[in-house]
Amino acid sequence: MNTITINGTHYDVKDDELSLSLLEFLRERNYMTGTKNGCERGLCGSCTVALNDKAVRSCITPMAKAVGSTVVTIEGMERPDGTLHPIQQAFVDCGAIQCGFCTPGMVMSAYALILRNPEPSREDIRKGMKGNLCRCTGYQQIVDAVEQAATVIREQALSPRPGCERDGSA
Repeated sequence: MNTITINGTHYDVKDDELSLSLLEFLRERNYMTGTKNGCERGLCGSCTVALNDKAVRSCITPMAKAVGSTVVTIEGMERPDGTLHPIQQAFVDCGAIQCGFCTPGMVMSAYALILRNPEPSREDIRKGMKGNLCRCTGYQQIVDAVEQAATVIREQALSPRPGCERDGSA
């Protein structure tokens, strides 16, 4: 049986689901609607999730290639005590959220960036976020938020990995 781990929970992937995109599997089969469907072409970044700790566009990622992997979505970012992850909190604090449609993808791109580079420069942040489009806010607040989140994570010696250790099958 094919399986995938999403936000700490193991899911069985049926043979007929292997032809779906990861986005379709998340939203339509498992009701994780935090990951947004923006363009269905991998251009806008609204559907970004962390697949094996790398930012990927779930709308163009086939389930057949995602099985056996570990995925973190925006739903998996919340801390075990219910508080926001430092990246999410920084987006709130820095005013990097307007309509909110692109925010989950932005947060997930920031998460993957901070995993691979815990001390990103502002240029590193701009490069790391370049595949995420926002129509509402200026990118300055987004860069500020990612910079602040990286600092908080380092200062608190927190792992940027979400703390959801649920187990079970969907």
